[in-house]
Amino acid sequence: MREFSLPALYEVPSDGNLTDLIRRNAAQHPHTAVMGRKVAGTWTDVTATQFLAEVRAAAKGLIAAGVEPGDRVGLMSRTRYEWVQLDFAIWSAGAVTVPVYETSSAEQVQWILGDSGAVAVLVEGEAHADAVESVREQLPALKQVWQIEAGAIEQLNALGADVSDETVDERSAVAGADDPATIVYTSGTTGRPKGCVLTHRSFFAECGNVVERLKPLFRTGECSVLLFLPAAHVFGRLVEVASVMAPIKLGCVPDIKNLTDELAAFKPTLILGVPRVFEKVYNSARAKAQADGKGKIFDKAADTAIAYSRALSTPQGPAFGLKLKHKVFDKLVFSKLRAVLGGKGEFAISGGAPLGERLGHFFRGIGFTVLEGYGLTESCAATAFNPWDRQKIGTVGQPLPGSVVRIADDGEVLLHGEHIFKGYWNNPAATAEALTDGWFHTGDIGTLDEDGYLAITGRKKEIIVTAGGKNVAPAVIEDRIRAHALVAECMVVGDGRPFVGALVTIDEEFLGRWAAEHGKPANSTAVSLREDPDLLATVQRAVDDGNAAVSKAESVRKFRILPTQFTEEAGHITPSLKLKRNVVAKDFADEIEAIYGA
Repeated sequence: MREFSLPALYEVPSDGNLTDLIRRNAAQHPHTAVMGRKVAGTWTDVTATQFLAEVRAAAKGLIAAGVEPGDRVGLMSRTRYEWVQLDFAIWSAGAVTVPVYETSSAEQVQWILGDSGAVAVLVEGEAHADAVESVREQLPALKQVWQIEAGAIEQLNALGADVSDETVDERSAVAGADDPATIVYTSGTTGRPKGCVLTHRSFFAECGNVVERLKPLFRTGECSVLLFLPAAHVFGRLVEVASVMAPIKLGCVPDIKNLTDELAAFKPTLILGVPRVFEKVYNSARAKAQADGKGKIFDKAADTAIAYSRALSTPQGPAFGLKLKHKVFDKLVFSKLRAVLGGKGEFAISGGAPLGERLGHFFRGIGFTVLEGYGLTESCAATAFNPWDRQKIGTVGQPLPGSVVRIADDGEVLLHGEHIFKGYWNNPAATAEALTDGWFHTGDIGTLDEDGYLAITGRKKEIIVTAGGKNVAPAVIEDRIRAHALVAECMVVGDGRPFVGALVTIDEEFLGRWAAEHGKPANSTAVSLREDPDLLATVQRAVDDGNAAVSKAESVRKFRILPTQFTEEAGHITPSLKLKRNVVAKDFADEIEAIYGA
């Protein structure tokens, strides 16, 4: 099948914006808990009325500080209650939110705030404030910097004490459905992050149809979701806005270090994560079972869960014997795993990177179905996802209702719909390249089956997507590492892996000089020195220099020095010296495995 679409389930308002949702919630569900906030280590509820009041108070401060309609305001913080509050406060002031990853380097902060022309930025902590301060002279438009952990909310509340509710309501109504709600910067093949302009309409079309198609997962007053993804990521914003749209209770945690404890305390009915989270749950459970001497039991239970899930997809379903085994393991193993995930949830949504068929069957087999989806920043997160009642494991599901997926002649996935971004900020050339007659060219290769389920089979562009869902543009860090005299070539790896690694080749001409300076044998080669501590330390310094240009999530954690060069003869590079990544990855597969196997 070449093209597939589904009718819209949600009618996007002809006008209005996302702030309408919080006023509607306060009017229709005034006493319903729409947020969970941690106070002194304990989760406390925030009602729709209370949330609206807190958003309004912060918006008043922004207005009093001089933020005008259409102004861009940066937001650099980990995932926390204040992120959601301030996002809606920025919209309520008539402004546009510009998220900045809290792990961003000063160079990235400067580019995002500078390119967007942000007039103010709200940061979480001192380190973030320092990063902004270090590039402040290069940001002439930036007038205000507030720090959440230094009392930003209180400062804004005090600043806006004399601003009326009517003023905020007037400002809230300024933006129309087709006006920008946010500019989300995403990595491009050129290395410079590009600002995706997502409108209020984009979010209405995206979240409205997600909530309607997955209605049992978004029951007001019954369902809840714990957000531990970066709120700066478009997937995190989907969780935020969809939760408010439903509305269901949303809790935010800054990282996944204590995720098990947070899940046990919050008890969400729905989890949204990236494959790495679900891999960790599986690997941790297996490791614990092995440590307790129950490794064989766990492995048998896992095989049973996978077999049971596979059987669910057949016309006859699981056989009696399999059902019996499943029931036994449900008491021994599966119920404990569901308890680790909070105990109340039956569904999760996974995106950002491929989940893998085996893991998908394992979780469905234990009674916790992970619905895989697919999307990009340019598609306002999910542009396809598995429906809760008709899952096809191994696919990323059917198109978002109201949108179209088309497979081009070369296999590229093209997208059309109201959720698609408006264009790249300040970059008409990139916009023209990505959008043709309203169709967005994803750069991904895929297929559609007879039921309109999409499978992603490859990637035209060179962007690497780690198992954690982080998009990494290889050119940025490769160019910096390659700048070191000792480095001939560098290829960043990490697609579908837990972290970014690199393959490095040594410049043979410079190696002789380096060897002499470091007291190494005159006949030293990359082969003889590839494990030498001094050579490894020198290459590490080159890697450190490359890492300085990118965020922690994009930085190279491990590298391997290769015994040979990348050559045109071997098919590793083109005549114009461009890397043939697929050839290098195939020829040096063992070296890549060594990066992740240790």
